[in-house]
Amino acid sequence: MHVTAPGHAAPLETSTGLDHRKLLMWAFLGSDCLFFGSLIATYLLYRGKSITGPYPHEVFNIPYTSVSAFVLLTSSLTMVLALAAIQRGDQRGLKAWLLATALLGGVFLGGQYFEFTTFIREGLTLRANLFGSTFFTLTGFHGAHVTVGVIILLSLFVTALRGRLPRERHLNVELAGLYWHFVDVVWIVIFTVVYLVEAPNIVGAG
Repeated sequence: MHVTAPGHAAPLETSTGLDHRKLLMWAFLGSDCLFFGSLIATYLLYRGKSITGPYPHEVFNIPYTSVSAFVLLTSSLTMVLALAAIQRGDQRGLKAWLLATALLGGVFLGGQYFEFTTFIREGLTLRANLFGSTFFTLTGFHGAHVTVGVIILLSLFVTALRGRLPRERHLNVELAGLYWHFVDVVWIVIFTVVYLVEAPNIVGAG
């Protein structure tokens, strides 16, 4: 039985001992694993089966995408620092690291937009071939997830600016962190199975 101090809300926990919001987030991330798993499996299933170009080795720029991947992975570190800041009551650090994480996510999205527009100019579109359809669907949905994450981070940043994100509400930042780390892990998988597997073909073509 929980004893609640006057003026404080009782912790909302489930029979598992986890806060119901955290449990819901884990359930959502589990379903999202299945979603991205199906997209990645579809991409691999149709990999190399396009009968017309452009082909991956003709459009991919591995060094450029590697930089974008590094930017997104760095944002995981700043997200960890944001959570650590609110847990120790450091409001200045919280705001700084939340904004840094959102900006890094924005840089990644900008890089993805530039990559997409470059591919389109080179003739690779959603309807060009099987590669275009599976590639844009997979990476596009990931980009949409990153966009949602950036919106969440900016919302938390604005909330912190207004003084409405005290140490006691650290779970809000923790939940955003779980989502953000998931997005980063998914990109590691995508970057590996989509880009890095084509690296030998790109080197050979060069």
